[in-house]
Amino acid sequence: MGRISRRRLFQAGAAAPGLLLAAPRYRRTAIRIEEVRFDFEDYTYRTPMKFAGILIDRATILNVRCAVLTGDGRVVQGFGSMKMGNTWSFRSQALSYDDTLNVMRRLAAKIAPITSGCREYGHPIDLNHLLEPEYLKAAEALTREMRLPEPIPKLCTLVTACAFDAAVHDALGKAHRRSCYQTYGPEFLPHDLAHYLGAEFRGEYPADYLRSQPVERLPLYHLVGGADAITASDLRTRVGDGLPETLGEWIRYNGLTHFKIKMLGNDLDWDVARTLAVHREVEATHFPPGAPRRYYSVDFNEMCPNVDYVIEFLNRVRESSAEAFERIQYIEQPTKRDLRADRANRMHRAAKIKPVVIDESLTDFETLLLARDLGYSGVALKACKGQSQSILMASATCKYRMFRCVQDLSCPGASLIHSAGLAAHVPGVVAIEANARQFVPVANEAWVARFPGIFAIEDGHLKTGTLNREGLSAVQ
Repeated sequence: MGRISRRRLFQAGAAAPGLLLAAPRYRRTAIRIEEVRFDFEDYTYRTPMKFAGILIDRATILNVRCAVLTGDGRVVQGFGSMKMGNTWSFRSQALSYDDTLNVMRRLAAKIAPITSGCREYGHPIDLNHLLEPEYLKAAEALTREMRLPEPIPKLCTLVTACAFDAAVHDALGKAHRRSCYQTYGPEFLPHDLAHYLGAEFRGEYPADYLRSQPVERLPLYHLVGGADAITASDLRTRVGDGLPETLGEWIRYNGLTHFKIKMLGNDLDWDVARTLAVHREVEATHFPPGAPRRYYSVDFNEMCPNVDYVIEFLNRVRESSAEAFERIQYIEQPTKRDLRADRANRMHRAAKIKPVVIDESLTDFETLLLARDLGYSGVALKACKGQSQSILMASATCKYRMFRCVQDLSCPGASLIHSAGLAAHVPGVVAIEANARQFVPVANEAWVARFPGIFAIEDGHLKTGTLNREGLSAVQ
């Protein structure tokens, strides 16, 4: 696809006429996309990660560099990066890992010229608001072109487009020599949140809900995958690379206090036993007097048959260990991601016990509203769904006073900085996941010296106070 005409963009959605240049004063702060380049990096995991019965042993990173033109004629470079996450975003029974990864690679090749073909000046949120419908059309066309047995999911398109969107946000921040999180108010945004989210947000901006400066630090949620060793007796062989290999070793190595436990969702006995095994190992590890309280989250990755399974799980954990139950901070995506097709699974009863958050289900504002109607009380924000969407969804969840957490899709390098920056600027986020250090640390090596507080963890926290640099902070 070549350049997108102004008329075509205006026809793409409700964002259209007068969107970008209705107020001449925004020409001074707006940017126009001039050029887009992208490449991929491939990595092998040091040890496989298991979730939802699937073993993952590799990762592909999409890097995007975007040149933008400012209103005063300067050319500024922006950078975005994200793990492709094909197993998570394009879950398929008919297509293999290599098949879905190939789909995302080819979709990225279509998204690049669509993005560079946009000739409008605007704020990155407005530009993405115009471009996302074109990305979805490209995914539909690619489904037909490749004769895929099932359509490319919207979630997959969002993840593929994420690095492009991030690069544009990064460029805007750099153009004005400030953090992206200082560009989400009326000084830079021509429209209030009502333009994107409806009349109840009239007169409000993302800046009204987000921090302009990051919190100094956030606890790290350590992932206990379905195949991870809790004790030494769980190890068949050792990797022998000098990094921890059991949960106890990781606790001592990183000073961990927060633990995300992957569940099966279809074996109640296993799920309860796994949670209690993690709890025993945490309790067996020495913590100094006055150490922070420990917390658990449980992630079912859509595998539970119904809400009754979740309630029975919580009841059985509580019966076995009141302390383990009290430490459960939230429950993540227990049932299938297609909420419209699964309306019978309402979460109200479970949400009265613990916060229940959506993750895979959240692809737009409509699914957020539907999730609230179905009883979900929280949201797992993910940078991999795009900076623009993350900012809008964070604003909405703050207004609705929903529980908020940030997950990272095993993001390494610049993509972790992106994710951590999001977590550090959204009020109420209690901790952040950052598990590339466990599974693909080689992808972090180039970043450790530049951001030691993000990539070298000693006290169980990421030092997020440094994520206040220009753009998305991952200066390139």
